[in-house]
Amino acid sequence: MFWWMVLAVIGVIVLLVKVHQKLTLGICKSSAHMVGKVVIVTGGNSGIGFETAKDLACRGARVILACRSVRKAEIVKEELIKASGNTDIICKQLDLSSLESVRNFCEDIDKNEKRLDVLINNAGAGGLGNYKTADGLHVGMQVNYFAPFLLTCLLLPLLRRSEPSRIINVSSMLHKYGELDFENLNMEKYWSDYLVYANSKLFLNLMTLELSRRLNGSRVTVNCLHPGIAATNLMRNVPSEILKKIISKSIGFMFQSAWEASQTSIYLSVAPEIQDISGKYFSHCCETKPSKLSLDVEKAKKLWDESEKLVKFTISEN
Repeated sequence: MFWWMVLAVIGVIVLLVKVHQKLTLGICKSSAHMVGKVVIVTGGNSGIGFETAKDLACRGARVILACRSVRKAEIVKEELIKASGNTDIICKQLDLSSLESVRNFCEDIDKNEKRLDVLINNAGAGGLGNYKTADGLHVGMQVNYFAPFLLTCLLLPLLRRSEPSRIINVSSMLHKYGELDFENLNMEKYWSDYLVYANSKLFLNLMTLELSRRLNGSRVTVNCLHPGIAATNLMRNVPSEILKKIISKSIGFMFQSAWEASQTSIYLSVAPEIQDISGKYFSHCCETKPSKLSLDVEKAKKLWDESEKLVKFTISEN
């Protein structure tokens, strides 16, 4: 009898979580078209990135899928063309674990694209382990933060020439558990997979804040967002297949689908009412407050300066 009561309580809790998730879900209601616009979606071959790319393709945008595996991206490209009827979808190789790949990608974009209207830093990964890339950076921090930081810096000139344009950084509510230790930005003193992910998302928030300050007076905006909890392939690097399936099934039932989780990214990409809003944090298609640390202007500036040193790139504020 006792265990039946426990199971019943758990069932009620799960049901309440599901109902709450559905009631608070934000859906992008904008019907704005994107014809003539060029959009880059990193990690656009799966999960939230795929759903974001599909929506923007359906609105008529030229969508560039920036993915580590071009072969997988080409398969997804055909799915997107079939779903949207839009053939203007391009696949380009981008490996965020290599800063050389980031630089090559940006050189290719600058050479072959006349404009860039929306940059969506969507790609991210958890459970990457504890080792340094060839660039001397912790792999998790590089993939989730340092590479997107460099990517954004290198594409800024094109974004400026394409004004009005938008930069969108996919963060996470887990940023609230991140730490800002300037002696451990590269996770060399101590680390955990969880802390790496939380820190990288906190850093994305601070990058958004500082970049918005640097772009003040321009028509280039930058915002970040919590997409919600969804059963994407974020945990593809978890070594245990059983654990991976349990996590995926549990999250898939209790929380959001990838389509639902893509709505805020889409909203920030297309909604005309936020075209002049910058440096903010969104969730469920609404502006909301991030952690207090995410709003620290001085720390944001210092992190930017230190990030430039770590990726060996400096950009003028003018």
